[in-house]
Amino acid sequence: MTGDSDLLLVVDMQNDFCPGGALAVPGGDEMLPLINRIGRRFAHVALTQDWHPRDHRSFASQHAGMRPFETIALSYGAQTLWPDHCVQGSEGASFHRDLDIPHAELILRKGFAREIDSYSAFFENDRRTPTGLASYLRERGFRRLYLAGLATDYCVAYSALDAIRLGFAVIVLEDACRAIDLAGSLARAMTEMRRAGIVIGSTADELEDGRF
Repeated sequence: MTGDSDLLLVVDMQNDFCPGGALAVPGGDEMLPLINRIGRRFAHVALTQDWHPRDHRSFASQHAGMRPFETIALSYGAQTLWPDHCVQGSEGASFHRDLDIPHAELILRKGFAREIDSYSAFFENDRRTPTGLASYLRERGFRRLYLAGLATDYCVAYSALDAIRLGFAVIVLEDACRAIDLAGSLARAMTEMRRAGIVIGSTADELEDGRF
């Protein structure tokens, strides 16, 4: 298994982001067997869970005349409008039934404040309001984070960029993620992550190097 200072962060493996869900990511369930397999190689795993109230401001349904994937300006900047998804207590907000990492030590819920969206596991979309995850990781002594899950170009990328800015070493396991890719968002996210010093790796690379 990986070391005590390593943690696998599995991002938003929820029904609404998988095929058939309200905001399905193409192929969003394809990597579940891989995530489960690598999850067993980590002594420490945390999960994130999108957890929106029914009237969340990021939902297109809350803005007259607006449609999903259009953009509006909110107090903290540009906000993509989404289909209603991951509503608190709904089946869509539940983890996919095939996610099997029973030893995960933390479930971090995000996006529960009505007025602000939250892509990153570390900060709300104002990029200032913390979720508390960084303090948890530091108190537990974690220094290196591996990221997998959904979606590469949104919640995974935002989380990875915040993590490296906060001083953690970060590896994004590209083959254990899938992207929405809105108007080139995947290419932009990958470029930004590489420029920030994030390692874009794969589970095969880690196995070959003996880290898994």
